[in-house]
Amino acid sequence: IPAARPLGRDITRIGLPGKMKIQPFLQGSAADLAQAVRNVVRQKRRVAFALAILIGGCISLLLAAGFIQWVLDIMRESTIRSQLGHIQIVRTDYYKKGIADPYKYLLPADGSKEAEVLKHPSVRAIAPRLSLVGLISLGDSTLSFMGDGVDPVAEREFEKYFFVEKGERLSPNDPTGIVIGQGLADNLGAKVGDKLVLTVTTAKGGMNGHDVHIRGIFFTSEKAYDDGAIQLPIELARKLIRVEGASSWLVVLDETEKTDAVLKDLRPMFDPKSFELAPWYELADFYNKSVTLFLRQVLVVKILIGIIVVLSISNTLSMAVIERTGEIGTMMAMGVRRHSVLRLFIFEGLMLGVIGSVLGIFIGWLLSLAISAVGIPMPPPPGMESDFTGEVTVTLGLALDALLLGAIVTLIASVLPAWKASRMVIVDALRSQR
Repeated sequence: IPAARPLGRDITRIGLPGKMKIQPFLQGSAADLAQAVRNVVRQKRRVAFALAILIGGCISLLLAAGFIQWVLDIMRESTIRSQLGHIQIVRTDYYKKGIADPYKYLLPADGSKEAEVLKHPSVRAIAPRLSLVGLISLGDSTLSFMGDGVDPVAEREFEKYFFVEKGERLSPNDPTGIVIGQGLADNLGAKVGDKLVLTVTTAKGGMNGHDVHIRGIFFTSEKAYDDGAIQLPIELARKLIRVEGASSWLVVLDETEKTDAVLKDLRPMFDPKSFELAPWYELADFYNKSVTLFLRQVLVVKILIGIIVVLSISNTLSMAVIERTGEIGTMMAMGVRRHSVLRLFIFEGLMLGVIGSVLGIFIGWLLSLAISAVGIPMPPPPGMESDFTGEVTVTLGLALDALLLGAIVTLIASVLPAWKASRMVIVDALRSQR
């Protein structure tokens, strides 16, 4: 063994003369990681404080983001299953020019294409809709309305998010029964069973009317829609407008996540010169803007939690460096290199981040289940009139976000204390023990 060797050389390089070799970096990292584990275990008080901060941050993030995730999921399914469907099939250029002349872009009424779509294993139903506008009258009160002629049987797929507050839904056995939006009913002063008169402009520009009666009063997630909307049997709508066919076909799937795959399968069935297929997310403008808003709110929460965790962990590791000044000096005097000291403290911070994040995710997940089981009473949100019971949805993506947040912020927080530890003067560090 060499009689003497200068300070500052790594003790892992000690060996017999002529056989001195440098260990691979990964092997040195493994040794530092093992040492970091021992250091974390023996500093119980400071580790407990750091873990409490991390766990609290992860729980806060999961609960806040989980509630927003639940709101977005409900809003998405409500938008799809009350108005848009997963995929809409219309005539080409209907969305661009159909507003000015909707009856020029009607779909065929023979049912052959609809039957072809229904053969797909992921398609639950295809619901034809015929849009119309006109006037609705009750006694001396007359208001404008936007209506959809629908198939009462196919519309059963929309029942979960199309809430009939009073009365009953449309029935194939009641050709003149309609359902009316809650806001429109309030403005008319109408109730279930009242007889109304619908007046519309026909496809050729004439006027047509029909007596109807209210079967039910509904509401959806959008109050603006409820204030002027009605639904009536599609055969009655065709009779009023004096046309055949439908404005659009709403395709309902068994799972929303399959939208893109089914869309890819259906497009070859239709001539793009005559038909256009649009997924729900291209049509749900309000939902897309809500997602953008909520994601920005979650980002703000992440930034605030990250700042709190960085300051707390940085303070904890800085105090650990001060308390272990003599230990650091001894390590460096024995030949441990500065980059090894730096790596050791970074590993300690990273380990705290991973452990705290995992524990926070697990506890947050359990709390989300408990909160969802009890429910969160919520007042009516903007655009709605009915209150609701909220829940918290913790997805795998949210859990990974929390894990990455904990690991990254603790890694950032450990850089400055680790750098200070690696830059200590050996003599001064050893003198601190006296």
